[in-house]
Amino acid sequence: MAHTVALVDDDRNILASVSIALEAEGFDVRTYTDGAEALRGLTQRPPDLAVLDIKMPRMDGMELLQRLRQTSHIPVIFLTSKDDELDELMGLRMGADDYIKKPFSQRLLIERIRALLRREALRGETAEADPGQMITRGPLLLDGARHACSWKGQPIDLTVTEFLLVRALAQRPGHVKNRDQLMDAAYGEHVYVDDRTIDSHIKRLRKKFKAVDPDFSQIETLYGVGYRYKE
Repeated sequence: MAHTVALVDDDRNILASVSIALEAEGFDVRTYTDGAEALRGLTQRPPDLAVLDIKMPRMDGMELLQRLRQTSHIPVIFLTSKDDELDELMGLRMGADDYIKKPFSQRLLIERIRALLRREALRGETAEADPGQMITRGPLLLDGARHACSWKGQPIDLTVTEFLLVRALAQRPGHVKNRDQLMDAAYGEHVYVDDRTIDSHIKRLRKKFKAVDPDFSQIETLYGVGYRYKE
């Protein structure tokens, strides 16, 4: 069955050209020209993945993502303007899985989409193969079958990327994971993302855990090296 990708952008030229490219690769494509319209469509008929522009009328990509994340964990790729570093960081902190700067290569976008969809499929296969797959590290509980995380009995709502990062760190407490290793764990070996992307995800992870436990300090930074889960 073909995967469904939702494209949300107020630039109809981008919608048309990217739709043609994706359909040529076998994807089903739904397009939306503003965030409010997209929210209705993505809620009523969830796609397998969404590509969101940040700057749009009526409801921008940031608000759309925030409202989507209240009910959905579908993978999201942000399209950002060339110099909008703040938008990139904010998007990642709010739960985007990846971002691409405009102007962008359609081939690059397609490869990022395929990588995120492969990761989603692998996560589903892992859950089916081992329904009881769990990691327990003190107060931390990760349930791979249900994509559930809790700390001291309190649920932590994580995106797919965040869940994979926590799992990569918690699998071997005390062992340092550099950014390249974390990129591979979260995105796969053939997708490159900026170091800042991993750092932003880690910052968001800490914020989520600290919202439940202000003393949370299990994810440690080793400056110039990487991150580790405290033993």
